[in-house]
Amino acid sequence: MGKDPATRRSPASPNPRPGSRVGPREFELLVLNGSWLDAHECQQTPQAYCDLTFDLGSDSDYNLRVRAQCGPQLSAWTQLSRPFNRRDTLLTAPEMAVMAVGDVLQVTFNTTLPLTAVVSVTLWKKGEEAQTVEFTVPAEQNRLHTAALQEGAVYCVRAHTVLDTHLHSSSTDTQCVSITDADAAWKRPTTVTVTIIITAGLLFAVFWSVVHCHPQACKTYFHKEQLPHVLDPDWDIKTPNRTDEEDEICERVHVVLSDER
Repeated sequence: MGKDPATRRSPASPNPRPGSRVGPREFELLVLNGSWLDAHECQQTPQAYCDLTFDLGSDSDYNLRVRAQCGPQLSAWTQLSRPFNRRDTLLTAPEMAVMAVGDVLQVTFNTTLPLTAVVSVTLWKKGEEAQTVEFTVPAEQNRLHTAALQEGAVYCVRAHTVLDTHLHSSSTDTQCVSITDADAAWKRPTTVTVTIIITAGLLFAVFWSVVHCHPQACKTYFHKEQLPHVLDPDWDIKTPNRTDEEDEICERVHVVLSDER
């Protein structure tokens, strides 16, 4: 099912008095006389949305109507309950992601904006909020790359949407990132990889040497030290022989029993 031509118009208003200034609203109403105009960018579109930014070219009150078409069948027209004016537009803050790529910042926006809108980006070094740098990103772009920044410093970013210079959205949350050394991205993983390779090589060499080592070569490389004499278990233990002089001295003792008294 496709969408039939969308149309727009401004509501009726009194004709201006002769000699009075005719603004955009009165001029369009006077020339078009309240008739509907086709939105050429939104004809037979299969999507459920359409960008009418360039069709709404003035701060006038507009109304829209749309109908669906499926083959030869057409639905009835559906239009807004009341007109609207682009001056009453409420802009939302863009979805922003910030990351450091070497010594530059990459700011990405994930929001679809009107073609006439821009994103205003504010950048500053943390601790130096009074010294800011402003960037303007067109709606058709979704990425901003800054110039080279100071390594080791922390930079903060916030952004808001601007439409026709007088409509501003609220600002995004401030995001701060640290600028690291451009070589730090590869130095750390390279160091870890080399360390793992060297350690694995040493372990393999030790294991191979133990398994394939010849006994004589092993004795050469792995020399066995003798135990100290105090720890030598092969002591010459001798049992001393007692001489006659060393016999136990005995003395005769006379014992008197009680019944002999």
